[in-house]
Amino acid sequence: MSSIRIAGREIGPEQPPYVIAEISANHRGSLAAAVELVHAAAESGADAVKLQHYTPDTSTVRSDHPDFLVTGGTLWDGRQLADLYAEAMTPWEWTDDLAAAAVDAGITWFSTPFDTTAADFLVRYDVPAFKIASFEIVDLPLIRDVAGLGKPMIVSTGMASLQEIDAAVDAAGDAETAILRCNSGYPARPDEMDLRAIPMMRDRWNRPIGLSDHTLGSTAAIAAVALGACIVEKHLTLRRSDGGPDSAFSAEPYELSELVAALRDAHAALGEARFGPSERELANVAFRRSLRAARPIAAGTTITADDVRSMRPAGGLAPDDLDLVLGATAHTDLAVGDPITWDVLVPIGDRR
Repeated sequence: MSSIRIAGREIGPEQPPYVIAEISANHRGSLAAAVELVHAAAESGADAVKLQHYTPDTSTVRSDHPDFLVTGGTLWDGRQLADLYAEAMTPWEWTDDLAAAAVDAGITWFSTPFDTTAADFLVRYDVPAFKIASFEIVDLPLIRDVAGLGKPMIVSTGMASLQEIDAAVDAAGDAETAILRCNSGYPARPDEMDLRAIPMMRDRWNRPIGLSDHTLGSTAAIAAVALGACIVEKHLTLRRSDGGPDSAFSAEPYELSELVAALRDAHAALGEARFGPSERELANVAFRRSLRAARPIAAGTTITADDVRSMRPAGGLAPDDLDLVLGATAHTDLAVGDPITWDVLVPIGDRR
């Protein structure tokens, strides 16, 4: 399964990278901002815009147990999980408006269901794909249920071991599945990305591999494409200065536009494993070095090193033939710059 299709768009190593703009919590509780983000994603050249469907109640419970308090040096330290999810969620009642905005903007949309109730809700919209978040990769029943819906699935692998990814791929069964390299740091540092895993992931699972990119800037995403990533997911915000749970590691629209262009250029630059002049190089072959007369040479002259030089353009013998030319006799008069060929030399045995 080297490629998958989402809404008719083939996604694989031979196609330009499929760029997903993740809205996540960057609407900051405003439907108008969410709609604006959908249009910004389309205008930036992204292939798809992605939502997240969950509620605090479907994701966690409110508890005083310390495990439910965010810690560990994150952007959200000190927050209760339930409070964080309440702030960050996209209200499900917005879905009609956001789906309409995507149609109006001409961009594919789909979503990440955090549980089966969200997946069942999204079925009503006939979404063309589903995303499994890194935190849900261990929820194998969810993966099996989503795989059973008959749509392509993209699985993020932040924090996951090889064995956990193996289990998720097995749970996906025959569903069209792509796998995203991911570091679930927010933001992630470049030295934490371990992008050299991408070729190994492709070989191990025979699936399209991509990157869910939580780093700042575009370097990691471009490097991922150079290593074979077919998909790049990037969080999108209207303005980082607006704040919000995810703004610190999100791209602004102009940055996403630049990223899309850079990723497609990077993919195009990979080209093929081939040698020889490209079509646009053919004209320059005429300006490579060859042997030509460095000064006027009269017919009958014995050629010396002062008479002949390797120079641009082409047209004469190869520079490596110089030793065969030296000591030969000029068959005709030669002006400065005339090409030295076997035809202008008196044959002396088989000098070639």
